[in-house]
Amino acid sequence: MNYFLKRMNNSTLNELGDKRKAIAHKIKTLLEAQRKKSSFAALVRWAIDLSRPYKKYVRVILGSLLLEALVSMAIPWPLKIIIDNVIGHHQLPKFLRWMDGIFRHESFIELGTVAALSFLVITAIGAIAGFIDNYYNEKVAQLIANDLRNKMYHHLQHLSLAYYDSHQTGKLLSTLTADVSTIQDFASETLMKMLVDSLTILGMISIMFYLDSDFTLVALAVAPFLLFFVARFKKVMKNATREVRKDQSDMFIVLQKGLESIREVNAFGRQDFEEERLRKISQETVNASLKAKRVKSVVSPLVTITVAACTAFVLWRGAHLVAAGTMSVGALTVFLWYMSKFFSPVQDLAKMASTIAMVTVSLERIEGILGLQTNVKEVSNPIQPGKVKGQITFEHVCFEYLPGEPVINDLNLEISSGLRIGICGPTGSGKSTIISLIARFYDPVSGRILIDGTDISLFTLDGLREQIGFVLQDTILFFGSIRENIAYGRPEASEEEIREAAKLANAMEFIEKMPNGIETIVGERGFTLSGGQRQRIGIARAIVRNSPILILDEPTSSLDTESEKLVMEALENLMTGRTVIIIAHRLNTIRNVDKIIVLCKGEITEDGTHDELIVKKGIYREMCNDQLWSEHITAKPAR
Repeated sequence: MNYFLKRMNNSTLNELGDKRKAIAHKIKTLLEAQRKKSSFAALVRWAIDLSRPYKKYVRVILGSLLLEALVSMAIPWPLKIIIDNVIGHHQLPKFLRWMDGIFRHESFIELGTVAALSFLVITAIGAIAGFIDNYYNEKVAQLIANDLRNKMYHHLQHLSLAYYDSHQTGKLLSTLTADVSTIQDFASETLMKMLVDSLTILGMISIMFYLDSDFTLVALAVAPFLLFFVARFKKVMKNATREVRKDQSDMFIVLQKGLESIREVNAFGRQDFEEERLRKISQETVNASLKAKRVKSVVSPLVTITVAACTAFVLWRGAHLVAAGTMSVGALTVFLWYMSKFFSPVQDLAKMASTIAMVTVSLERIEGILGLQTNVKEVSNPIQPGKVKGQITFEHVCFEYLPGEPVINDLNLEISSGLRIGICGPTGSGKSTIISLIARFYDPVSGRILIDGTDISLFTLDGLREQIGFVLQDTILFFGSIRENIAYGRPEASEEEIREAAKLANAMEFIEKMPNGIETIVGERGFTLSGGQRQRIGIARAIVRNSPILILDEPTSSLDTESEKLVMEALENLMTGRTVIIIAHRLNTIRNVDKIIVLCKGEITEDGTHDELIVKKGIYREMCNDQLWSEHITAKPAR
């Protein structure tokens, strides 16, 4: 949500036409309205919804909270008995007169002993209830945070790649960690504390009226003004907190990018530049945090002084009543205890206003992710494709990443099963987009794509992608063993299948030389291996997956001659018996395919075999000449 609001600034709107400008303004207004709806009440409702799966724990928490509230109301009464009935020799309160039959009027020591023991028992019960409350509260908070992280990660995993084209992963990681942690802290501490205070205050008001109605009315008269003040303050605090969160996300992005690209940073000697970037954004975060703290620091003393003034009035007036004999010292003591507990929620709200503001902002950011809809959706009753033969058909397919800027334009293409197709063309001609459309990383704007005569939009996404194996230009390996990386596309593969795939990929040669063989741990992104080794592991991964359709996206473009030879041998083993699509810049990798497609500006400009295209003397021939193959190619007659 915040991303879209940031992007829709005035300069962006000015670049749009009148119609688009009106639509963009309407969307911006709706997003602003949605942001204003994120209230404390919505936050509580959200917390309740998240805790529904853990009803039995919540019941235990509520029971312990109720017990804590009762204990809080009972705690001052033993003290009142000591002051009024043991020391002051007054009669017991009406609801305790039954004790007169047990204790003689002169047995003040016995009464004091019972009051002291009662205080101990009440405190012990409160401590046990507090332990149960704290433990199960933390348990529910941890489970909620775990569910929330998993839900968000699942949602992010199933968003289309179009979302990631325009969003920074650093901000997403910040939301997955910092914002979820904020929600967890709110659920485990703030929310439960407010529930305890709310339960306690209900009982205290009635007891305060019983002790002295005038003093109670004074306390009740002050409370609305304090609540109004805190409510006004929360809005200011929320804006300050939103700025803090934004700066923290930006700092997270800088840290992530700097550490993720540490090799490039060192290679270009840009450590000072990266450190300066961090210093700048870190200082902005510090300034925003201090600003938020200044706002928070103003409110707490003001509320404390207001409460102290009300308490001072009760002390002053109470002293007169005690001196006049119309109120006992114990009753005044109990009333002051209850009044402090009555104002406690208001004081806590002032102190927790910054926490509530942070949680509200975190909720906005989390809802901003969970509210996103993927551009690539399954139909209501998708079908499992089973094991396809591999025939691929493009029918009048058009695609664009940005409105009005077509990348693929009315593409018609038939690829028979078992055929090897090479696709080449200038940079930006739409080569990689074609393979993204086949795997439904994106959906075409118009037209359709079929596999074995069935529209791929009718398949389940997982089922469709199981039919496709990928070997990309730069194989990404994950931190873990070589065995785990080879089996990544099919975790249930047996040890024998994994080793056989490594052998067919010409990878066992270097794997067996490693300290722990196939169990050797590769570093982050596989940087402990050479480019050729990573590619061969990527080929082994595709062999294990055993998909009927194979897509090779410039698999040798970044390799030296020796590594390219080994990789090409491995690819030959992989391509046997499959429908193969090869995206190529090095045209020697597609020289022997069944058919070559030449793309230019999203359209097929040439197609045929290598020799047929050389004879045509078109774009393909020019590309070959540009790669210094002209002498060899022109000397060889076309078949």
